[in-house]
Amino acid sequence: MFKPLDINEKNESNSTNPVDVERVKCLIIGSGPAGYTAAIYAARANLSPVMYEGLQPGGQLTTTTEVENFPGYPEGITGPVMMEDLKKQAERFGTDIRWGLATKVDFSGDVHKVWVDDKKLIEAESVIIATGATAKYLGLEDETKYAGGGVSACATCDGFFYRGKDVAVVGGGDTAAEEAIYLAGLCNKVYMIVRRDELRASKVMAERVAKTPNIEVLWKHQTKGLVGENGVVEGAVLTKNKGEEGEEEVKIKIDGFFLAIGHKPNSDIFKDYLDTDSVGYIKTIPGTSKTNIPGVFACGDVQDSIYRQAVTAAGSGCMAAIDTERYLSEKNS
Repeated sequence: MFKPLDINEKNESNSTNPVDVERVKCLIIGSGPAGYTAAIYAARANLSPVMYEGLQPGGQLTTTTEVENFPGYPEGITGPVMMEDLKKQAERFGTDIRWGLATKVDFSGDVHKVWVDDKKLIEAESVIIATGATAKYLGLEDETKYAGGGVSACATCDGFFYRGKDVAVVGGGDTAAEEAIYLAGLCNKVYMIVRRDELRASKVMAERVAKTPNIEVLWKHQTKGLVGENGVVEGAVLTKNKGEEGEEEVKIKIDGFFLAIGHKPNSDIFKDYLDTDSVGYIKTIPGTSKTNIPGVFACGDVQDSIYRQAVTAAGSGCMAAIDTERYLSEKNS
């Protein structure tokens, strides 16, 4: 057990650069469905959780206009409102929610150390990582301009809104192929915008794309920009054979523009201590939220490269809190 330590106590080991030190039982890094759910369960288990929300309080859902696939909202709900509801529920049970960014960690000892904004040191008995993942974008200004108005990085989240319409998917890997096939079951037509003359996707997925009649692959095309009115996408401007003989501009009429060029898990500061896969997703013991470091748990999109849904993130947040409670109970018994 930790002895009580005043929040303003200084770290005297480095008098030239004093740091505020605080000791907590359960530290949650990141918010979103995973973080807030972990906080709700941890608080109800009397773990007195402290949460730092990170750069994007509420996670990726705060950039989503309508959420219709999360249980309990029969009429749907906007992402920001849903995240605010989860936050209030976590606070209701006593979670100490703070704004701040974890900038450095040290998981080498029994006490897990996390620096916040390079100024404050949190020494935690347990840590729940819920930092999420960030969708990769092309870097076009139009992606920001039409965010929430036709631009999406999740077909399974937003495809429902484009039933019977024409959409485009950017990418040539397995994720792009899967999303194109998924959308083909909902939409009138799906364009796949592929910058190469072949798919990077597996042979099986490439064959499925080829056999889907309402998918049209636009080989050697790159997106130049989007067009529309009142913040709503109405079409895309593409460049075919960019930098080669026969380069030309191509315009397509679409209502939705889906990015499927990958996600980057927000795990960089943990890589010196936690096992990750080749992309950076934190590895957890199957069926649990446990990482390779005892007392450190991961939930949500930072450890989920497959589903990446709000409801699965929330479920994994529940798992992390329960795993944490059991870990602390066994450790302090």
